[in-house]
Amino acid sequence: MTTRAISEPPAAAVARDAHWSAKMARLKARKLPERSLRLCDDDEAKKNATDAALELAKARTVARGQSIEQGVSEADREEWTVSQPEVVAAQLRLDAAEQVLEDATVVLTFRALPRPAWEQLLRDHPPTEAQADQGMEYNVETYPAALIAACHIERDESGDEVSGMSEQEAQELLDAWPDSEAKALFTCALLVNQTLRADLGKG
Repeated sequence: MTTRAISEPPAAAVARDAHWSAKMARLKARKLPERSLRLCDDDEAKKNATDAALELAKARTVARGQSIEQGVSEADREEWTVSQPEVVAAQLRLDAAEQVLEDATVVLTFRALPRPAWEQLLRDHPPTEAQADQGMEYNVETYPAALIAACHIERDESGDEVSGMSEQEAQELLDAWPDSEAKALFTCALLVNQTLRADLGKG
C-alpha cells in the first residue's frame, strides 16, 4: 500500500491569495458616499457668521503683524497669535455665531444607492413615450421624489439612523419649494449617485 504525498501550494501563491483577500476585504468594506444639502432661511444668522469670520481674520492679521514687530520667532508665531486677547475674543464671537447658524440650519443627507437598487428605481419609473423621444431615461414627474426618498437618510442625536423622508413628503417639498431649491434638492440626491471617487489613472 503506497502513501500518496500531499502537495502544498507554492508559497508565492499563498502570499498572493492573502494579498488579494486583504484588498478585497477593503473594497467590500467601503461605505457608500454621502452628500448633504444645507438649508437656512435666517439671513441675519448667516450675516453674523460671515461678519464674525471677517473680524477674526482681521484680528489675526493685526496680531501676526505685532508678533513680527516684537520679534516672535516664526515657529512660535501661530501660538502667540491665537493667544492674544483680541484674537481669543474674536474666535469666541465666531464660535457663538456659527452655533446660532448651525441651529438655524436644516441639513438633509443623501446616500448613494447600490447599483442594483439604482437600476431598479429607473425601471420602476420609466419615461413616458414623449419623454423617451426627448432622450430622457426616467419619468421626470415621478422619479425625482422617488430618488430623493430612496437616498435620504436621517440620524438622531446619537448618530443612529432613523426613519427618513417618504416619497410623498419628497413630492410635497418639490411642489412647495421654488424651482431653484426644488432642483437643488433633486440634484443633491442625483449627484451622490454619480460622483466618481476613483482615480482612473493614466493609460
